[in-house]
Parts: sequence; structure tokens; C-alpha cells
Amino acid sequence: VAVHQAFPLPSLSRKQRTVLVVCGPEQNGAVGLACARHLRVFEYQPSIFCPARSADALHRDLTTQCEKMDIPFLSFLPAEVRLIDDAYGLVVDAVLGPGVRLAEAGGHCARALATLKRLSIPLVSLDSPDKSWDAEAGGDAKDAVQPDVLVSLAAPKSCAGRFSGRLHFVAGRFVPDDVRRKFGLHLPKYTGTDCVASL
Repeated sequence: VAVHQAFPLPSLSRKQRTVLVVCGPEQNGAVGLACARHLRVFEYQPSIFCPARSADALHRDLTTQCEKMDIPFLSFLPAEVRLIDDAYGLVVDAVLGPGVRLAEAGGHCARALATLKRLSIPLVSLDSPDKSWDAEAGGDAKDAVQPDVLVSLAAPKSCAGRFSGRLHFVAGRFVPDDVRRKFGLHLPKYTGTDCVASL
């Protein structure tokens, strides 16, 4: 939904409707697979690249759903970013999530992130601007991916304070009131039936 708000389909050319979703093997990758599925429903043209496949049951189920929706899976991510820039209108970064260190994810994910850092087309990061940032402490963002759009899941992480891109959304309407109170979360008001709010 955040992608639809940031890049409304009527405003895009046919070429710009193509979206590459890069999904890692952890929870954030599962969110990326669900994102690709929703993009297809909203009439975008997603493709998926998984630098490291997960054996997790949720990943398998979401992968099956995406395959049944005829969403193509790439067998490799071109190292030459011009090929990605030419083929897609934007990229969704769902490689790693908060609490997952790049070293733990392996070289395939590190190479994918290195490629995402060099893109010219818009980049949408899910949950934290670059997963090499420490989600709570803020980390060092000098060499991090710098997305155009940030979608914080549940609530913005501390590192989101360093985000300097174009748009920041929160997808967290599902957070219970007792959790809000416990952690002192000041989440935005959601309009109508919206599940995403702009900050």
C-alpha cells in the first residue's frame, strides 16, 4: 500500500510499473514476498530476487503464492546496475531486517545490498534504511543504502531518524494499545480504513 501511495499507478508509465522486490531469507524477506503479492493485486508488474532462499515454512508458502500469481523469480541479480535501472521502475529492498547482521546473512545478501546502493531508480526500503545500520542505536550510515522511500513496520526504529529520503510511511495500525503504552509509542493516526500512514 505504501508503494501505491508513493508511486500511484496512474502516474507511472508502462515501464515504471515494473518493480523488482529483493527478498532476504529472514522475516523481512517474507514481508517482501507479501509485498510482491500485493503489488501484483494492485496491477504493478513485480519480479522477485531472493539472494538466499529460506527453508522456513512461511517463506515457502509465500513463494508458492507468488508463483501461482505468475510473479517471476530471477535466478540472479545483474551486477551491472544499468541493467536493473533500464528494466525496472523501482526496487523494493526487503533483504535484511532489524536485528539481522549482514555477516549472519551471508555473501549473497551482501552482494545484493552492494548492488542496491548503486541504483539510479527509486528504492523503497522496508523497516530500516539499510540493514547494516543498527536498528536501535542508529549505526553508521555513511556507506548505507539510501532509499527514496522508507516503510517502517509497526513503528519507526531509532535509525529512521537518519532517513533523509523523499517519503516515510508507517505500517502499524495492528499495534495493540497495551504495546503502544508499554513502549511509549507515538504512532500516527490512520485515516478511514488505511493501514499505512505518512509521516
